[in-house]
Amino acid sequence: MRKGLFKGLFLLILLFSVSSLAAVDIVEMFINGGEFMYFISFLLVVMIILAIIKYWQLLIREKLDTKKFYLKLKGYIKNNQTEEAIRICAQFKKTTIGFIFWNGLLGYNDGVKSGKKGIELQRHLQNSFDEAGLQAIPHVEGGLFWFDIIAQVSTLLGLLGTIFGLVTAFEALATAAEADKSRLLTEGISMAMGTTAYGLSVAIPTMLIKGALQARADKIVNDIDEYSVKTINQITYAMKE
Repeated sequence: MRKGLFKGLFLLILLFSVSSLAAVDIVEMFINGGEFMYFISFLLVVMIILAIIKYWQLLIREKLDTKKFYLKLKGYIKNNQTEEAIRICAQFKKTTIGFIFWNGLLGYNDGVKSGKKGIELQRHLQNSFDEAGLQAIPHVEGGLFWFDIIAQVSTLLGLLGTIFGLVTAFEALATAAEADKSRLLTEGISMAMGTTAYGLSVAIPTMLIKGALQARADKIVNDIDEYSVKTINQITYAMKE
């Protein structure tokens, strides 16, 4: 239910991005906006590509019911069937939590085989999970900061185009021939308004998409933290029994 809602929200944001640009004559906007429109369009293309990549990473590749995954492992851990738990984790090691659990349990199993016991084995277990987490978790949120940069730069480029457009309009009033003043003034104002509108039309959907992807990334990280602790505790309890 929650995943379907997130997918619907993501598609709605992309639809808003397209419709916000379709509400105006893009060809005319490009003609009047000058070179700034190409820079903003480049940022739009980069944003769409990045959004598709992160969507695939966070919703397709990380598609795993963490609670069911943990409950499945819990039974094997409780019965000291570590090898079977590792085998299950290996099937999901392309996901972040699967990779962390796989490495953590492998480290624990190596510690048992090397003769570690008690506090030493517990520390080895904790270090194995921490090391795997430090290796994998940064990839979950990796690249999301680019959405902020794209949103800010596209807005600033729009404002810069506005300034150039107004400068063009004022120069037309001051220096152009009387017959050309009206045309040049219209072109300058059109450039000023067009670049601002286009920059914001890229920035707003970019910020919304980033927020949706960030929410998904935060949930993945929170699930990793929660169920890693539960798994470590479960293994510790099994060691004491």
